[in-house]
Amino acid sequence: MASEEELFANIDALLEEEPQLPPPAERARLREAAGITQARLALALKTSTQTVKNYENGRSEPKSPRLEAYQRLLKGWAAKYPAHGTPAAPAVPAPAPAAVPQPVAPETFTGPAAPEAKASALVEAPAVPAAPARPATSSRRPAAKKAVKPATDSRFPHGPLAVLDGDGSAYGVDGIVLDCPATTVVELVEWTLRASGLGAPKLSRHGKDADPLIVLTAAAAVKLGLPERLEDRRGLRLPEDHPVVKQVLKAKWQLTQRGFGPWARIYRKAQGRDRQCVQLAILPWDALDSRAWPGVSEMEPADVARVLGVYAQRVITPRGSTAVSGLELMTALRPPTKPVRDEETGNWVSGYNPGSLGTEPMDPAPPEGQPEHPAIYHSGWKGGFLHEEAYQWVRSVDLLTDEECTLPYAVGLDLNTAFLAAAARLVVGLSAPDHFHAPKFNPKIPGSWLVDLSHVELDPRLPSPFTPTGERPTGPAWYQTHTVAYAQELGYNVEPIEAYLRRETGAYLDPWHDRLKTAYVDTLADLGVTKDLTDAEFLAAMERHKDVDPAMAAVLSAIKATVKGGIGKLFENPQGKGYKDGDPWPAMQRPTWRPDIRAAVISKARVNMHRKMLNMAKLTGLYPLAVLSDCVVYPAPSPSPLDFLPYAESGKPIPGAFRLGPTPGLAKLEGVQSMLWAVDLMEQGLNPARHIKGGDAVLDDGE
Repeated sequence: MASEEELFANIDALLEEEPQLPPPAERARLREAAGITQARLALALKTSTQTVKNYENGRSEPKSPRLEAYQRLLKGWAAKYPAHGTPAAPAVPAPAPAAVPQPVAPETFTGPAAPEAKASALVEAPAVPAAPARPATSSRRPAAKKAVKPATDSRFPHGPLAVLDGDGSAYGVDGIVLDCPATTVVELVEWTLRASGLGAPKLSRHGKDADPLIVLTAAAAVKLGLPERLEDRRGLRLPEDHPVVKQVLKAKWQLTQRGFGPWARIYRKAQGRDRQCVQLAILPWDALDSRAWPGVSEMEPADVARVLGVYAQRVITPRGSTAVSGLELMTALRPPTKPVRDEETGNWVSGYNPGSLGTEPMDPAPPEGQPEHPAIYHSGWKGGFLHEEAYQWVRSVDLLTDEECTLPYAVGLDLNTAFLAAAARLVVGLSAPDHFHAPKFNPKIPGSWLVDLSHVELDPRLPSPFTPTGERPTGPAWYQTHTVAYAQELGYNVEPIEAYLRRETGAYLDPWHDRLKTAYVDTLADLGVTKDLTDAEFLAAMERHKDVDPAMAAVLSAIKATVKGGIGKLFENPQGKGYKDGDPWPAMQRPTWRPDIRAAVISKARVNMHRKMLNMAKLTGLYPLAVLSDCVVYPAPSPSPLDFLPYAESGKPIPGAFRLGPTPGLAKLEGVQSMLWAVDLMEQGLNPARHIKGGDAVLDDGE
């Protein structure tokens, strides 16, 4: 007879199976019965009309989380519009919520209610965009206009996070304010796990629920016994003998290896399926970097909760810097393991999840790493390294024509999240690299190829597509697949000398791309920049979008930093003065330390940029003055790119060259300067694009 454990495992496996959908023909019948067009359904599911058509003709099936949403919709329609001869299901009223003992629930209030009129925190509060009333001595202003949608998971009724202020008010999403009685960090952790109702459901069926996040203001940090300023600015952590650290350890809680810093994680070993972990973010310790979260640390607690809540809803509950969150999002969407049945025992055990990076780190191919890596250092490798980086190129002043010099302006065009666009449908290696001598080039196999591309002849007014500096290669060098494939696309023969290739491949970054693209486009839309704008309207909207809503502008900045930092963190270098070449470092010991994937993204982004510049030259005769990462500067007759971008007689943009728009990969106006200013910088060997962008655009790990 089966044991209780085996039965429960079998039931859990059934619960984790994909939701079943009706046959394709029935899906179409239900939609038509409801009077909904395919285009309208596509809008609701945040997908394309063609994708909905594919659902209804059986060519493709939706994936989570769109799968669950589609199933819910079809079930609702099936109840309203049963097939011929099937009686309609009677409407069943929703059951009343179960009673909860009052003592275990914190208090919450929304809107202008007085403190004595507070309701139980486990009673869902109405959505009110304004912050709650404060004591007469408080100078807090109301929360910003828009509120995050209320949480839909009954386990987390108060959303993913809260911002704790010094008076015990914990500001959550949707205008909710909880009453937190904690006076120590240990009490705060226990309150968060037992009574706050905070957390977020997993992003993938095989993933894990997000741990609740508590953000501490300066007043809250001091109240809990933390210093208002972190003295160890290099190690970014409290000393091990600090009273709060001792208090946490004495209560049998643990800290991660990073210790008690701006993003402290406090946990105990999970009991069964219940995780016991709370993430803290300490605002006065610069947890929210102003480069990624502009102005957020200075906002009122309710507004901080709104900004982080929107980010958590659209991207992920923050786990650290935006770079860390970008990397965590990859893992959350592609968990390394899933339940599999043990053939010998019949039990369900943890096994590899196909399409993921697995649970173990992988040594890079020799040319894909760096000299410090233990496997490369101790092998004595001298064969050179892959150097796939973003553009930093300036055209020689000697190559400027008289006509270009007479143009009055230098206009910078910046591609929206160019590296995110490059991640779309990007096939990367999932297995260890294999070494090949004199292989035939195959553009579909990800890897690194030793090829001589010095024979490729291109217009010197364009940067070389093969090097970050834009200089022509001088001999054999290592290139990622996309770079070599572009040489072949340009009509040149490529004969690899050797290669390191991966047999198992997959579009690992696809769900990451899709989620961040949707977050970016939706947030831009909240700021008035939508897809239906004309190019002139788009430029006007981009000119003022940061002033429409500073909170949403901060979310947009954080999303862009998540893309940049997440890709950069795939190749995180050793840090610290005490590091010695050949020693392992923490970053390289995680499965997501994958320099080959970072190289693939950057290679594809750089090739995409060059393809646009080449098409631009063919269509308009214009050549760039300089390129920095995803920003290209052109000489122009006016401050508006509308006067030099290629348009058809119908007024529509010509595909292939630079086009304006809010979608990742399309361009926006980055800045305008005088042409004389640009030439002056070029004569000094400086990059005008760097100054137009107003900063560095190197794709680093965001730390």
